[in-house]
Amino acid sequence: MADYTITLTDTEVKSLETVMVDIDEWTTNAITNRARLAKEDILAANMKHCNENSIALATGESAQVDQAYSLNVVEKLT
Repeated sequence: MADYTITLTDTEVKSLETVMVDIDEWTTNAITNRARLAKEDILAANMKHCNENSIALATGESAQVDQAYSLNVVEKLT
């Protein structure tokens, strides 16, 4: 698990407080949801690759994400 810290100016905080009740909750939700969408894309791509190449699909989502990396179905952006 990773922890990330962001720094906002006072003006940014004041601005965000006019459109959301809890900045931390909103930020956490936004990142968590984006990760969920990326995971769904990875799982679909991995399943397609495994089916097309007669490769046994790993058991469980975490294992399938790891499998997608090991098979070079996906890669970390740099």
